[in-house]
Amino acid sequence: MRLFLSNPLAIRIGGTLTTSEYVFTLTGADLKQLYAPGNDLEARLRGLPLLQDVASNLELRNPEIQIRILRDRAAALGITSQQVELALFNAFGGRQVSTLYGASDQYEVRLELDRRYQADINAMESLYIQSPSGAMVPLSAVAEVKSGVGPISVAHMGQLPAVMLSFNLAPGVSVGDAVTAVKDIADEIVPAGVSSSFAGSAKAFQEAFRTLPLLMLVTILLIYMILAILYEHYGHPFTILTALPFAGFGALATLILFREELNIFSFVGIILLIGLVKKNGIMMVDFALEAQRAGKGAREAIHEASITRFRPIMMTTMAALFGTLPLAIGIGAGAEGRRPLGLAVVGGLIFSQFLTLYVTPVFYVLIDRWRPRPGRVGPDPA
Repeated sequence: MRLFLSNPLAIRIGGTLTTSEYVFTLTGADLKQLYAPGNDLEARLRGLPLLQDVASNLELRNPEIQIRILRDRAAALGITSQQVELALFNAFGGRQVSTLYGASDQYEVRLELDRRYQADINAMESLYIQSPSGAMVPLSAVAEVKSGVGPISVAHMGQLPAVMLSFNLAPGVSVGDAVTAVKDIADEIVPAGVSSSFAGSAKAFQEAFRTLPLLMLVTILLIYMILAILYEHYGHPFTILTALPFAGFGALATLILFREELNIFSFVGIILLIGLVKKNGIMMVDFALEAQRAGKGAREAIHEASITRFRPIMMTTMAALFGTLPLAIGIGAGAEGRRPLGLAVVGGLIFSQFLTLYVTPVFYVLIDRWRPRPGRVGPDPA
């Protein structure tokens, strides 16, 4: 007997009930075609140090009685396979043949073999099937009965027989590394004609990380379009967005420092970080543009903006920093989900804050030099 301890998820992704959180499935047209690759893959995954609690729903040691219809003999006696199945159903299936109605209740009448003989394989010899001529033919005359072993249950995925291998992650192992390792082993073992795929949380991880980079790109593009419309300039949005690479680097470095993985929660934190970081550049660029309209040069305007806007920049950054700090500390129920999000935001804010006041003014002056002016070709020599 193998014992599995599991903490049920609040939201089970995929609807698959397994002993572990992540599931890898093998599907094929024939269940017997899955026996060998299913057992081989389970053995290989058990030896993988990235995984733990590896289990399979393919249990082939279930004792069963196997009946093979001798179709030539049955056809000679005029007995069909449906008659053989009906005889077995009457003996072991508990077939309802009638209903007795009382004054205030009703009772089902079921037909089955005496319970004393249901576990005896020799009881098959006492089953008879009526042929078209009216003769009673014993089951052993038209079918071969033997004992054997087989699967306890047959799972299906997409209306095809499936073998489900479930596993958990070893401490400190990321989902991405585990998914890649399992996929590499499956490519070596799984033969042609057998399909393999992840299900449940592992499948959701693959689909999410396939779309999250695109989501981040769309977010940055949308911010750039809004800023370009706001300032009526193609270059100043780049100045504002120069803090994003430093914020992203700070978020990833913080996750590595605290040994947290880049999961869906931390990715959401990075997207949230984009909206928090760009406000520093907006406050400086907006003030510098107003100063330039008053007649000041680009370098003088952005220098004055950095000094004047330093206090509000620090105030808004500290407000956002201390607001997400409880998430980064991660105390209480469900902290394992909130902690990566908080660490990504806190680390990105701290790292970008030290560099934004130096990098953004430099880009502002560079872009202003390359801004085309009437009667001039090339960059501004000032």
